[in-house]
Formats: sequence, C-alpha cells, structure tokens
Amino acid sequence: MWSDQESSIDFLNFSELAESIRDLIVEEELLPLSIGVFGDWGAGKSSVLELTKDRIEAENAGHIQIHFDAWLFQGYDDAKASLLETITKELVRVAEKKGNATVIAKANSVYKRVDKIRALGIAMDVGATAFGIPTGGAISKLIGFARDATDEDGINEDSDLQGAIAAGKSLAKDSQNLLKAGEKLSPPEEIMAFRAEYASLLKELEAPLIVYVDNLDRCSPLNAISTLEAIRLFLFLPNTAFIVAADVDMIRTAVQEYHKGSSKRHQTDYLDKLIQVPIHVPKPGQLEIRAYVLMLMAQDLSLGDSVLNELRARLETDLREAWKGEQRTVDELLYDIDFDDKEKAILVLKMAEKLAPILATSPNISGNPRIVKRLLNQIKMRKKIASRRGMQLDEATLTKLVIFERCVGTSAARHLYKLIEKEDGKPEVLLNLEQGNLEFDWPDEWVNEQEFIRDWANLPPSFSEKNLLPAAYLSRENIPLGQINTVISSAAQHLLSSLLKQKNRTSNVNARLINETPKEEYMAVMEGLIERLGQVDDYTQRPIGIMGGILLADHDEKCKGLFKEFLSSLPKQRWITSLIKSMENK
Repeated sequence: MWSDQESSIDFLNFSELAESIRDLIVEEELLPLSIGVFGDWGAGKSSVLELTKDRIEAENAGHIQIHFDAWLFQGYDDAKASLLETITKELVRVAEKKGNATVIAKANSVYKRVDKIRALGIAMDVGATAFGIPTGGAISKLIGFARDATDEDGINEDSDLQGAIAAGKSLAKDSQNLLKAGEKLSPPEEIMAFRAEYASLLKELEAPLIVYVDNLDRCSPLNAISTLEAIRLFLFLPNTAFIVAADVDMIRTAVQEYHKGSSKRHQTDYLDKLIQVPIHVPKPGQLEIRAYVLMLMAQDLSLGDSVLNELRARLETDLREAWKGEQRTVDELLYDIDFDDKEKAILVLKMAEKLAPILATSPNISGNPRIVKRLLNQIKMRKKIASRRGMQLDEATLTKLVIFERCVGTSAARHLYKLIEKEDGKPEVLLNLEQGNLEFDWPDEWVNEQEFIRDWANLPPSFSEKNLLPAAYLSRENIPLGQINTVISSAAQHLLSSLLKQKNRTSNVNARLINETPKEEYMAVMEGLIERLGQVDDYTQRPIGIMGGILLADHDEKCKGLFKEFLSSLPKQRWITSLIKSMENK
C-alpha cells in the first residue's frame, strides 16, 4: 500500500514547478516574496512544497527553511501566535548554532515578543467578553465556536454564552499578568517592535528565511484567515519568502465566512494582495496519470531503488518532451533494465497503463493524485481481505469493480452486485456491454452513466465469462471503503457538514455553498448525507439534515433520484410521503 502523505519523490513531473519556485527564491533581489501554490484538494500542493524544499536544501546556500502545518495547531493555540512561535523558535535555534552571544540575545528577544503579541490578541478579544459582550474571536478561543457548530444565525445556547463570559474573565486576568512584565506597548507598537527586531535579527543571521505554509485546506475559516493574517506581519520585511499552499476557492469561502457580507471583489482582492506570485498546480492529464500509476505500481512491486530511479527518470523525460507527441511503451521503458521477475512486472504495468485514461477523465476521479492513490489502497486492502478468507480474486477484477463504485456511486454499484447475485455471478448485461450490444433496457440506476459504463466494460479483465460472486460479496461488504465522501474536496466537505445541520426548506448559506461546490461532487455529497441520515433510529419525526438533502436534490437531477430512492426506503411516515410528493411535483 502507499502512504497518503506528501512525497519528496516526483511521480507527476512537479519538479518543473519546484524548480520555478526555487529560481524565484534564490534571486535575493526579489525578496521579500510571497508565492501561492494553488490547486484543488489532493492535487499535489504539499508535494510541490516538499520538492521545492529539497531542491533549495540541495544547493546548500544557507537558507533557513521552516515548514508550518496550519491544521496541526487548530484548536490548541491561536493561529497567528502558532506561526510566529514556529518561526522565531527556529531562528533561536539557528542563532544558537551560530554561537554569537549578541545574535542569540536578539533571537531570544524576538521570541519573547510572541508571548506579548499572543497576550495582546487574547486581551483585546476577551476584554469585551469579560463584561458580557461576546466577540467572534473570543468565542472561538473559549468555547471552540464555529459557524458549522451552530444554526446559521449563531449561538443558541445561553449556557454556552455564559460559559464563554466566565472563561473570558479568567482569561482576561491571565493575559494581563503576561503584559505586566517589561515594557508596555500598544498593539501597533508591539507589532512594529517585532518587525524591527525580526529584520535586524535576519540581517545578523545573514541567511534568507523561507516559510512553507501547508494544510490551510483542512482548517476552519477562522483558522485559515488567522494564519494568513499572521503572514501579513512579515510582508515587505527583508530576506523573507512565504510559500503558501491553498485551495483558492476554500480561501475565498473562508474570507466570506470571516468577513460577513464581503463582496466577490473583496474575496478575490484579499488573496491577490497577500500573494505576489500565484502558481497553479496543473490538473494531471492522461500522460501524467499514466506515469503516476506506473510508478506507484513499480514501487509496489519492490523493483529496487536503481530500477525505480531509472524508470522515473525515463517517464519524467517523456513528460517533459510530451509536446513531441511520442511516448515510450512499457516494453521500451524497461527494455535494457535487468531485474528479477521482469516479465511479471511488465504484465502488471501494462494492466495499470490501461487504467490511466479512465482515472484521468472519469468525473469522480478527474486525475486527482490523492484519489487515485486511495483507490489503489482500497484495492490492496480488499485483496488482503480476500486472501485471508481464501477467496481466489485477482487485483485486476477488484480494480475494475472499485473504479465502478467510485465513478457511478453507491446506488449504481449496489444494483450491479444485485444483478451478479441474481444471475449466479454472470449477469447478461455485462456480456451485452462487452460485445457492443447496447440495445437493452438500461437499469434506472445506470441511465445517467451510460457513456462511462460502456467505456468501463471494455477495461480488462473481461467479466462476461467470470464468476463474480466472490468479488461481489467482498465488494458489497466493503462499499463504505469506496464511498466518495471520504475523498472529496474541502468545499464539498464544508457543504456536507452544513447540509446535515439544515432544518428548513430554504437556506441562503447552503444554496451559496452548493453553487461554490463543483457539480461533479454533488453525488458524493448526497451519498455522504444519505449515509449519515441512514444511521437515524427514529423517523417518526423529521431528522435534522433531511431538508439539506431536499435542497441539494433541487439542484441536481441525479441527486434528486438518489434522495427520492432513500426516502422511499424509510419506514412510512406522513412527512416522508409529503416530501416525496413535493419532489415529484417540482
């Protein structure tokens, strides 16, 4: 199986992006500099950061490089202070390594200012709270308040509010104790003092500072914006570069959440003013996904470092010269490389190669590297389960079924498994599809996926003569592992969370979130919604979240059909009958 973490080994020709970023940073006259590495969830932003870091480190030019995981500190500390402390702590370490007492003293002075800035930030937020006037920042610090934890209009529980006020009084007292020691500066003065001391320290260290900010996609809107606000402290300070990995749509949504009522122009301008050089991680095409899958499979075959490095170098060359219109075949890529079980490896890689077009173009995969890797991990997991149970199932069969589940959704996949069970493992529909005979009654669950299913049927291996009962049994049992809602973008995750809290038929907030979520992810969100609603024990009263499903169904016909099927499967209740009728009449 393969790790889901960022990789310092380039399988997707991201090295070109990393080299472009390095070229900008090593030009000292361009500093200070802020670079945005933009892309969707799972697109490979973290890997680009890691590759950039490795290339700069390899040059041994004395750069100070710091990696900051914004998500790691969420809920444990103020986002601004966490970033400041991470940076200044590393500067103290570098100063101590340098061994100059004056520089060490300066580094410690900068480090100590972080506590003062932290205290000032808390004091300003909690000051009003301590006197019974809650502020958004204080509430978030004291009771973990976030909009997705309440109704759309805010906090409803008086006990939470009173608890926040009480905690505010205590925290205000603690913050005042922090500010008593040493000089007393106003917040603007403290920030200016921090900037001045930081600039002086970096000059003494004689080394550019590069900060990589990652995982903003996973943060709450409040934490994401707070982290970006902290970066503003360093803008225009000498010898400093920030490289920020982010999903642009997520940041704009966060700006809208954080600055209520902000215009589209403001949401766009916010990022434009913070990021000087935007670099977009390109969506991998068929050639990139082919190279990616070949490298993953070669890695899994344990071919050895020398073979892997040579194969990777050849694939990278092919990608860089793709404009010539020529790509080496698997046989050509490996023809002069000697290793054990070469024939077996070639067969495995050729099978993997045939998956590339469908992995690159299918709407619910779209060449997303993280999704591709997770699908392959699901296949490996099922193969291990099958082996433990004595099932003679090959990975090719499991791969084809997992791709079907991912691309057409749970409802269509379950229908396939019902057909397999009903027709003793060899459903006639698969024979018709493989023979190109398309003149049959398409199941309702498949009607909207005909083009994909035709292409899928022609993937190896052939299913028409294969008994699929064992595979169907295993796959039906493991469908939750393949459900789409475990591998969706941050926008889709936010939408799902918000829909599950919807109580009324209409919601301006959720309507906006639906419009901001890619349409190809609507079915993923609906399946996640149905999975959660299906866990309800009592349907005598309408559960919260049902109206979220209705709203999403209003925006997409496929979602409408799936949600109607779900409602029809529930125990009969008057409110269910009423909702089904309203969906039919709309």
